[in-house]
Amino acid sequence: MTKGPKKEQQSEFAFPQHGGARRGAGRKPSGPLPRVPHVAREEIRARHPVHVTLRVVAGLRNLREGRAHEVLLRALVAGADRNGFRIVEYSAQSNHLHLLCEADNRDALSRGVGGLKVRITKALNRLWEREGALFADRYHDRVLRSPREVHHVLTYLFENASHHGIQHSDGLDPCSSARWFHGERPSPLPKAQTWLASVGWQRWGPIEVRPKTVPRGFKTIRAASGGPLAPAGRIGTTPD
Repeated sequence: MTKGPKKEQQSEFAFPQHGGARRGAGRKPSGPLPRVPHVAREEIRARHPVHVTLRVVAGLRNLREGRAHEVLLRALVAGADRNGFRIVEYSAQSNHLHLLCEADNRDALSRGVGGLKVRITKALNRLWEREGALFADRYHDRVLRSPREVHHVLTYLFENASHHGIQHSDGLDPCSSARWFHGERPSPLPKAQTWLASVGWQRWGPIEVRPKTVPRGFKTIRAASGGPLAPAGRIGTTPD
């Protein structure tokens, strides 16, 4: 009996498997500071204010110096009340912004902050004659659900410069909304509409703003108006 041609056996190759969760996978942090993790964000209800932090890319000029703060504030005010999104207080530091915001929901906050980032980027890029991204990462936000949390954030915003080594002789940071909150003049930012940000925080008492001892090597800054220094003040119990 004649045997037919011998069938060739096909060799099997082991291919690497892709997909699925793997330890150490994903985009790695870059730069001196960790990135905001890409996780599901908290749900936002219209009655809860939100503390938002925006950080700029490394190597740019100081947001507080020269005309930068003036240009920044103009863009901030222009984008402060848009489609269910409001910025009611702010603090600008050398390389980041703190905002106390109100929003109807998560989508309104995302659209509002996104539009604000575009507006500020265009304004400061024009001033600094540069191109490219201005903000380093996703914005960070924290939903505030109690009078104590809002009181803490207001105090933090108004005293944030001192945490970074900048002291002001009158206790009021000119690169924040503290002077309007203190009643120097009506604020160009929209009034808070949530109970927590307009009234509720007062349950924890007035927010003290006092000149602090200036550590050696830090600088003291005069009032932004250039006039006589204001006396140590107390931010009243009814924000205007």
